[in-house]
Amino acid sequence: MDHPIYEREYFEKGFCAVAGVDEVGRGPLAGPVVCAAVILPVEDELRIAGVNDSKKLSAKKRDALAELIRERALAFAVTEVDESTIDEINILQATRLGMKRAVEALSVPADMVLTDGDMTLDIAASQRSIVKGDALVYSIGAASILAKVHRDSIMKKYAEEYPEYGFEHNVGYGTAEHIEAIREYGICKIHRKTFVRRFWDGRVRT
Repeated sequence: MDHPIYEREYFEKGFCAVAGVDEVGRGPLAGPVVCAAVILPVEDELRIAGVNDSKKLSAKKRDALAELIRERALAFAVTEVDESTIDEINILQATRLGMKRAVEALSVPADMVLTDGDMTLDIAASQRSIVKGDALVYSIGAASILAKVHRDSIMKKYAEEYPEYGFEHNVGYGTAEHIEAIREYGICKIHRKTFVRRFWDGRVRT
């Protein structure tokens, strides 16, 4: 998957800047959804070996690859959509918003955008959604790595502010430990209220 097969296909069709886009954090009970867009060079000598779906990589490997991606990318952008916006417009629309912002924040305008899954964005550029794109498409895999590393860093900082919830381990996902902490302490400011209704009694951590 660490070969720019799709990207080269579109270069051959006349596109100049092919961006991969992905998100991390659609499922957690707390924290933002993070989206990334990245345009990578397609020359063999600049290829980054080991790029894959971020979920299939160790944290150490993700960190090392993220550094290489940031160094070699022609352009990249990472955006966050916070929990209050997720509650207001729902997670699907929040993800679309984050992806759109990431694409529009690229310093090199993309003329073709490849997204993971089944996602249509409100953007001017041509686009294509690819199911399991984070495991199939070089630049989408790179975007998933950037998004995952960024979000994990955010949640580690929140773990220091809100140590009760184990964010350093669960990064906001609904583990048994996390759900039990919500039942005991209530929620904190980064919880998604629409995600915790089944086990939240309305209390807010002070």
